[in-house]
Amino acid sequence: MHCFVYASQRKSDTYVWLAARDEFGAIPESLSMLLGDLRFVLEVQLDEQRRLPHEDTEVVLEHLRSQGWHLQLPPQETLAVANQMQRSMPDDRDE
Repeated sequence: MHCFVYASQRKSDTYVWLAARDEFGAIPESLSMLLGDLRFVLEVQLDEQRRLPHEDTEVVLEHLRSQGWHLQLPPQETLAVANQMQRSMPDDRDE
């Protein structure tokens, strides 16, 4: 899968992976507001065999396929923090 990575200008070491270039509408509005402006940093061909330094490739691919985006938090952030962020965000797609 071809994907695109953007760095948050507001939260250091925080990245958003998108299934389509500049498809910022896929990101929930509340998350978009938290991250602020996004700066393009990488275009990559991602498949199950490719290893990522800080992310589980299969999880990234599943998120890209199911919702069009994946949030990569700084390495010191825990999975519990990431899960809490996702639970606290309203589902903008239902509006």
